[in-house]
Amino acid sequence: MNEGLLPRRYAKALYEFAAEKNADGRVYGLMKTLAGSFVSATGMQELLGNPYIADADKIKVLLTAAGAADTDTVYMDFLRLLAKNRRLDAAHGVAIAYISLYRELHNIHEVRIMSAAPLSDEEESRLRSLVARHLGGGTMEYSYGIDPALIGGFTVSVGNQRIDASVSNELKLLRLNLLRK
Repeated sequence: MNEGLLPRRYAKALYEFAAEKNADGRVYGLMKTLAGSFVSATGMQELLGNPYIADADKIKVLLTAAGAADTDTVYMDFLRLLAKNRRLDAAHGVAIAYISLYRELHNIHEVRIMSAAPLSDEEESRLRSLVARHLGGGTMEYSYGIDPALIGGFTVSVGNQRIDASVSNELKLLRLNLLRK
């Protein structure tokens, strides 16, 4: 089965189950934490694919990695289903697919702002209002980063759209214009 198709199917089933139990928002938070754990703990995927590690231990790792509480029965039931179907190694893909599905269904935009230096509160507020106006509604989830290679200015990425108002981009455009002449 296609590796992209499998996680999407599980994510859709998990979303429908979680929505029935009014836990879709909580599961969304757990999935974001889980996806972040896969990024920061590079050996997690290998651990989940190791046939010599018991499923119960893998489930404990996934519970801890998501920051799940004892009351997160929907997430726990989902992990048991993955274990039963021998698919615990697909947890990362399912987390990413769930996040994407949830954002799509709830009109949530992931906005990534990179700047050459930390932004002041006023600059951050101005950028947020510009992005909100550009997107015309929905909820925005902002993340910020510092990239000294920008030299000055900022970039804003939303989905496949990118606004590049950096000095490095302006220098690159200037260079290209000079080369054309």
